[in-house]
Amino acid sequence: MNLLCRGRLKLLVASLTAIVLLTWLYLLAGNLENGRSLLLAPCLAGTPAAQVLDRAVLESRVREVEEENRQIRLQLSQSQGTAAQPADGNYANQQWGASADTGPEDGDNTAEEKSNHTECPRSPTVQKCELIHVACVCAGHNASRDVVTLVKSVLFHRRNPLHFHFITDTVANRILSTLFQSWMVPSVQVSFYDADELKSEVSWIPNKHYSGIYGLMKLTLTKALPSDLSKVIVLDTDITFATDIAELWGIFRKFADKQVIGLVENQSDWYLGNLWKNHKPWPALGRGFNTGVILLYLERLRRIGWEQMWRLTAERELMSMLSTSLADQDIFNAFIKQNPVLVHQLPCFWNVQLSDHTRSEQCYTEVSDLKVIHWNSPKKLRVKNKHVEFFRNLYLTFLEYDGNLLRRELFGCPSQANPENLQVALEELDEDDQCYDFRRERLTVHRVHLYFLQYEYTPAEDNTDVTLVAQLSMDRLQMLEAICKHWEGPISLALYMSDAEAQQFLRYAQASEVLKNRKNVGYHIVYKEGQFYPVNLVRNVALRNANTPYVFLTDVDFLPMYGLYDYLRKSVVQLDMAHTKKALVVPAFETLRYRLSFPKSKAELLSMLDMGTLYTFRYHVWQKGHAPTDYAKWRTATTPYKVEWEPDFEPYVVVRRDCPEYDQRFVGFGWNKVSHIIELDAQEYDLMVLPNAFMIHMPHAPSFDISKFRSSSSYRNCLNTLKDEFHQDLSRKYGSAALKYLTAQRNI
Repeated sequence: MNLLCRGRLKLLVASLTAIVLLTWLYLLAGNLENGRSLLLAPCLAGTPAAQVLDRAVLESRVREVEEENRQIRLQLSQSQGTAAQPADGNYANQQWGASADTGPEDGDNTAEEKSNHTECPRSPTVQKCELIHVACVCAGHNASRDVVTLVKSVLFHRRNPLHFHFITDTVANRILSTLFQSWMVPSVQVSFYDADELKSEVSWIPNKHYSGIYGLMKLTLTKALPSDLSKVIVLDTDITFATDIAELWGIFRKFADKQVIGLVENQSDWYLGNLWKNHKPWPALGRGFNTGVILLYLERLRRIGWEQMWRLTAERELMSMLSTSLADQDIFNAFIKQNPVLVHQLPCFWNVQLSDHTRSEQCYTEVSDLKVIHWNSPKKLRVKNKHVEFFRNLYLTFLEYDGNLLRRELFGCPSQANPENLQVALEELDEDDQCYDFRRERLTVHRVHLYFLQYEYTPAEDNTDVTLVAQLSMDRLQMLEAICKHWEGPISLALYMSDAEAQQFLRYAQASEVLKNRKNVGYHIVYKEGQFYPVNLVRNVALRNANTPYVFLTDVDFLPMYGLYDYLRKSVVQLDMAHTKKALVVPAFETLRYRLSFPKSKAELLSMLDMGTLYTFRYHVWQKGHAPTDYAKWRTATTPYKVEWEPDFEPYVVVRRDCPEYDQRFVGFGWNKVSHIIELDAQEYDLMVLPNAFMIHMPHAPSFDISKFRSSSSYRNCLNTLKDEFHQDLSRKYGSAALKYLTAQRNI
């Protein structure tokens, strides 16, 4: 009995094994979804896993499947050929992601090739070194910051030369032009177009969207962009790319003869009009289209009279709609509703829309499906989405990505990233020179992002305004709030930071009630590169971007006395600085206490000085730096007094904004301010000490650069070499008048 049961059990196991094996083979070779294997993607059809199958066994089944697929395609083509233009309600029922853009170009395929068609990705061909044109409308400080993240994501994936076309206001033009000039990315061109000149084209259209008038300017691109530009990819600033933009550019080759606009279907129910009671959207074809990513065939648009057509559409619809709710998108959709033959529908993964009420989750099943992410909700990164954490991390990757790494060359494509004179200067450097690193740093071009945060300034009518100018790095960030409390006037700060640190600073500033409420502070990011702190280059960035007639040149670890801003403005008038060359010296003091009851007057300061709570600045370690201020005289002075230049004098001064800049050969620690005061003296500035002004240095840990100066003899030797070269340059520039500085230096 046991033997019989055992025998039946073996037979049952053998039968089940055979059934499973045959089923597996059938599914492997079979096709349950129009020829696509469930277990082995057709894209893998040449791999070792596929080759182990016995071709002889599968041959007959493959022929059967191909015949079935051919019949299915034949039936589909016949039904499509007899069907009319899809009705509005059915247009959106096409499968998202199903598009001619996902497979081979059918017009170029033979019948046999069509019958063997698979869904393996096959992007339209873009020629090596073919120039890709990208357009953006960008206005204001925040949008300028957003567009940098977009550009980073495009540059990270790209393999083709790019030409960016920016329609900007004055603010964005200043920010982005400086950024790209200093970024110097190979094989990237940038053009700017004045948005003010286009406002009259769209200002007549009432718009409720938060983008304002700039949200309508994509309608004007056929007029704004060069007439010989035939096609362009148009992007919103809140876009992040997850693939090479050349794939999107290649879709232009898929356009039918009459198609002029490429768009992704809208992924919310906005244009279906069912989001809330009495919701009345603009007319649209089905679900409508989203204009965050647009392929514009400019040449064809001009040919069909686009400018007149969109105007007529807008005028007609505004009769009943009164205003747009989604800016240009409403007008594009109304136009497409009337002219559906002109639109080429892109697969939805080219614009995965992370807005409220979105259906974007239907666009992707795998990470590799993602092409473009669109943060088109006013909530931006705080939008609700099942996979928002993944999208947010992808965005943050580019937000904090080191932009210097994107300066890579495109092999085989012409590039003129470095100006010719800079390239020559780099080639002339001697790598065996012990001071090579110092000289190389002077030629380094640092990326600069001006006005990183919102900035507003109204010039004073009396032309006496003074800007506090300073530089800092991440380790001095805690000083900002205190300085803003002590100085109510305009401030120009240059911050030396990495991309990631800049984002930390942004979060810090947005969380601070003090900084958030100060709009007259210009924050300019100088991005880190190289081994030295380019202190004078950073100072010059802050100096160049001061917007007042006068500047107070200081360091961020000093707190000015309360009321110093008003006192300096009065001194500017009193000493007739508008017509004379003067540098007003603000006496510097210091405390060793981290908590200080800040003196409210000169009398209180003198009392603290006598008690040993305060000291004259660097009295213990570098007396020569401020001794010429003559603190003994200052104690009793009631009027400004003149002092003479002395070697190593480095006071903090108020000068006209057109003063000489800092010498950028001095990096890190040593002689960076001394050289500037020498230049002022060489240009015959009178050094005038203010009797009722003072500033106090707050304690902090030693900087990394001063540690290098103290520990490295080669560092100190190179600094002496740079001093000698500075004196030689002074002699060439100012002649015999500069000899006193060289003589004084040799006598030290």
